Amino acid sequence: MTVPQHTLNDGTTIPAIGFGTYPLRGAAGTAAIIGAIEAGYRLIDSAVNYGNEDAVGAAVRAAGVAREELVVTSKLPGRFHGHDDAVACVEASLRTTGLDHLDLYLIHWPLPRQAKYVEAWSALVECRERGLVRSVGVSNFLPSHLDAIIEATGVTPSVNQVELHPYFPQVEQLAYDEARGIRTQAWSPLGKGSDVAGNATIAAIAQAHGRTPAQVILRWHVERGVVALPKSADPARQRENVDVFSFALSDEERTAVTALGRGRLWGADPATHEEL
Repeated sequence: MTVPQHTLNDGTTIPAIGFGTYPLRGAAGTAAIIGAIEAGYRLIDSAVNYGNEDAVGAAVRAAGVAREELVVTSKLPGRFHGHDDAVACVEASLRTTGLDHLDLYLIHWPLPRQAKYVEAWSALVECRERGLVRSVGVSNFLPSHLDAIIEATGVTPSVNQVELHPYFPQVEQLAYDEARGIRTQAWSPLGKGSDVAGNATIAAIAQAHGRTPAQVILRWHVERGVVALPKSADPARQRENVDVFSFALSDEERTAVTALGRGRLWGADPATHEEL
């Protein structure tokens, strides 16, 4: 299956949907990631704190797909926000994955009370200039955090990965990112742990299109320009989740899904959340 591509503000490209890898680890994790690549995913999302960069690297080498076709992401944890620590962390990610470069590297959380995220951002920009990573971005950054790093460095992140699903549609954050040419990615795009997949509105739309509720939700992301990162180790679900490019929602249906918003599911407000 061919997945459409988005061109980022630095000229690199990423697929319009990706594969989340938390908590896939070890040989089983590698097998699941290989299955996702075989199903058509070309964007593989990982993080240092997921503890699975080795499994991701093994899958990339074993999947039988040309390296240049794959976009491999990892994320910098809060304990490495100091400049030298951040650079060393990126270098360690390369060793752990066994890859000669990573395609996208993100600051995982801003940790504003620690107040080193600008320093961390400068380090990632340096890593991009050295060719260790091809594109750099952030995760869970609010507009104030984005303003700070852009003002300090003159470099705008290519991506901002945030909690985003029908119960937390992130209308204001998405508009902010779009205005600055930042591509928004969605973690927990299916609202894991909630009843969103069983919501009556989504169920009715799914029935109308002969699709599953998950496919409707992922199509809603696609049509908003958001790169969703669903995760599943089940091959059938992997194929189902990536098969969202052959139907379309009406404006009314898309608006109805967005109207389901009620707030964060995880209680992790980037203004206060500290994750090392």
